[in-house]
Amino acid sequence: MRVLIVNAGSSSLKLRLLAADDEVERTADVEPDAAQLGDVLEDWPKPDAVGHRVVHGGTRFTDPVVVDDLVRRALFDLTALAPLHQPKSLAGLDAVGDLLPDVPAVACFDTAFHTTIPAAATTYAVPKEWRDRYAIRRYGFHGLSHAYSARRVAELLSPGLRLVTCHLGAGASLTAIADGRSIDTTMGFTPLEGLVMATRSGTVDPGLVLWLEEHENLPPHEVATVLEKRSGLTALAGTGDMREIDAKAAEGDPDAVLALDVYTHRLVAGIAAMTAALGGLDVLAFTGGVGEKSATVRRRAAERLGFLGVTVDADRNEHVDGDTDITGPDAAARTLVVTAREDLEIAHGTRRALSR
Repeated sequence: MRVLIVNAGSSSLKLRLLAADDEVERTADVEPDAAQLGDVLEDWPKPDAVGHRVVHGGTRFTDPVVVDDLVRRALFDLTALAPLHQPKSLAGLDAVGDLLPDVPAVACFDTAFHTTIPAAATTYAVPKEWRDRYAIRRYGFHGLSHAYSARRVAELLSPGLRLVTCHLGAGASLTAIADGRSIDTTMGFTPLEGLVMATRSGTVDPGLVLWLEEHENLPPHEVATVLEKRSGLTALAGTGDMREIDAKAAEGDPDAVLALDVYTHRLVAGIAAMTAALGGLDVLAFTGGVGEKSATVRRRAAERLGFLGVTVDADRNEHVDGDTDITGPDAAARTLVVTAREDLEIAHGTRRALSR
């Protein structure tokens, strides 16, 4: 089954056409307008199915689902839970659907992998009426990436391992995985919770947000914009690009040094927390742009995680090429770098949904 993968970004549609054997046949990054999209798809082999990355599936969608009118309306109803992302996913679904009306479309959700997390890890200690009325809970995100990493680690090593996956990119999150199932993660009700990211703050004291609104008279939308787009590494070092921060830190730039220190501190604390949820650690896996490309981040994390049996081989850590085992000598836990392939996870989910 040839599958067209559609990943709706902030201003474009990232397209990838996978053959039946999952070989990449075509890739493109296009504007979400009918003309440009139509020009691209007209030149490509026709897919047998379309798999869409959809950020939020709420509590209803726990697996990939074939999209029909009822599902489309249900996805629209979830917009309030993901106002920055859901409209883009829906726009991509509609744009491709208009051009390929006879090709089945499947929605694959970033939240679905985390629906196995137990209530102890998803429940906020806020009034029950809030939780019930507003569907307040920890949803978790980046599930497609974490799910693929878990499947790939099982292929490379063995199934049934206690695994912490580190999706480190512009957005960043960790997931604790036992027997291939998510049991805890760092992102929560929104993708703002958890680690320091390129432009997102990660976890901050909610009292700080209330204080800014009450004492500085900052409107909620302004606070939200700053926490989403002007915080994280950008606020600390003036850039969200880890390569630039690494280079500046090596030269002794104090802001870059602080940014790396804060980033590492939150990362290591999160990995330790995920390990506690698992009751131990068999494998630590790094993926995403930073996770795959920053030897510095991996080395700094491993230096702080020796008490969990994590060490990395210095040479292999510096020369990662694709999926790579960088475990150091005498390590009790394995450390891997896994190439991010959300497209393969979407294709896997799309075929599974259509086979049911």
